[in-house]
Order: sequence, then structure tokens, then C-alpha cells
Amino acid sequence: MSIGTPPPLAIVEEGIPNAAARRRGAKTIRIRGSRPGFWVYGTLGAVFLSAVFPLYWSFVIGSGDATTLRGAFPWVPLGNFIENATAVLNNPAVNFWPALWNSIYSSFLIAAAVVITSTLAGWAFAKLRFLGGPGLLVFVVATMAVPQQLGVVPLYILFSDLGWTGQIGAIIIPALTSAFGVFWMTQYLRQAVPDELIEAARVDGASMIRTFWTVGVTAARPAAAMLFLFTFVGSWNNFFWPFIVLDRQNPTLPVALSLLQSNYFVDYSVVLAGVVLATIPLLLLFIFAGKQLVSGIMAGAVKG
Repeated sequence: MSIGTPPPLAIVEEGIPNAAARRRGAKTIRIRGSRPGFWVYGTLGAVFLSAVFPLYWSFVIGSGDATTLRGAFPWVPLGNFIENATAVLNNPAVNFWPALWNSIYSSFLIAAAVVITSTLAGWAFAKLRFLGGPGLLVFVVATMAVPQQLGVVPLYILFSDLGWTGQIGAIIIPALTSAFGVFWMTQYLRQAVPDELIEAARVDGASMIRTFWTVGVTAARPAAAMLFLFTFVGSWNNFFWPFIVLDRQNPTLPVALSLLQSNYFVDYSVVLAGVVLATIPLLLLFIFAGKQLVSGIMAGAVKG
């Protein structure tokens, strides 16, 4: 090393010092921003607590009795949750197990149908050129501004004439497509699939259907997984239309749990115990599908 030449700089990544550079008397520079700071962890912690607290509050009240809400809020769970949950499961007016099955398979069918139709429509709007395509996409997106309540009366009259009121198909058929899903998949496929890849597939002799199956479906998996999850949760929590078109003998889970409040006296400990029971399947879905969803999103975010 010549005289007057400054010592080499050793850049330390992720806070791990370079021991060899230290022995040579080199200066150490830490790259700021390589690790999250206090404000990042504080913000994430606040968001996590705000999201978890309603469920924890429901569990605490659901583990009490009819007098729990009359006094101060008990910050620790009490010992009556199993008793209250059993009361919900054995309530003949609720029909918990048939309602649970109705919610599971109707939400699954709706989510699967929305993913299929939205992926097909998104591929057409994103990668195909046809007359009136941009205007039709604007029309589809504009339908999201129409409130659901405006179509309740004609929709109920239609299903009443068909004799479908009280049947689970009455909540599945109107939800097989989603304007939001079409817009979601259109925007994703437009950015995730380059036109050169489609042209290469067509040059190799692939038909449009084969190109969609091998290129479009493969690229759309991360967005399709997120759309499936969002649609499943939305269908599971839907209360307004199922409450109108279904009856007490064949309800979904939110409609069945509303029957716990039909008496003059409402035992909120039993009601919130039922809310916790209805939330458990969604928690299990996030636990088992969360890792696959995150890995799919990260795979879709990396460009080759």
C-alpha cells in the first residue's frame, strides 16, 4: 500500500463485520436500512394487535357468562368457553353442522368459479385484441360502483319464480363471476406475461387455448391464489343476501349464528362463542395456505 493511499473500505452487509478487513486496519461502513428499525416493528406490532384484539375480545366474552358485560372488562379468559361452545353446537335452532357445511362448500364453489372466470376474462382483456375490448373492460369495472342492495328485489323475485328460495344454489349462482376478480387478473396478467412470450408460443405452433394453459395459467397462479382466498373469505362472511333468500332449515353459518339473538334476552357470551367457532375455519385456512400464498407471491414477483 503506497503512502497517502487511504485504507480499503469494507462494506458490512447485514451487520456482519469483515474480520480480515479489521485485521488489516480497514474502515467499516454499515449500510443503513439493511435491517428494519424501531418504527417498522412498532407499526407492525400495532397493526397486529389491532387485528387480533377483536378476536381476543370475542374469546374472552365467549368464555364468560351472561353477567360478564355488566362489570369491568375481564382481560383474561374465563372458564366457560367449552360450555358456551357446546350450547351453540347443540342448539336445535342454529343447525350448526349443516350451516357449517353449507358455508364451506358454497364458499369453495364460489371462490373456484370466480378464479376460473376471472382468469379467462383477464387473459382476454390483457392479451387479446378484439373490437370493443377496452370499453367492455371499463363497463365491467363500472359495475363495481353499483350497490348490491339495488339488485336484491329483482333477484329475489327471479329465484322465487324459479323455486330456488331456501336452497343453497340461490347464493352460489349470482356470485359465480366477479367484476373485481376480472379487473384483478387483467392487471396482473398484463404485467406478468410479456407479449414476446405469447408470440414465441404461437411460433412454436401452440394454439390460443394451449398458450393460455401453459403460459397464462402458470403466470396467474400467485394472483389466482390471492383471489381465491379473498373470495372465499368474502363468501364465508356474507350475511345480507343469504339472510334474505335462505330459511332456518338450510342456512349458512353467519345466518345460523344470527338466530342466537332472536330471543328477548341475548346471552352475548354464547353469541361470541359462536363467532369464535365460525372464525376457526378461516384461521385454519390462513395457517395452512399462508406459506403457499407467500411463496407464490414471491415467485410471481421475481422476473427472470
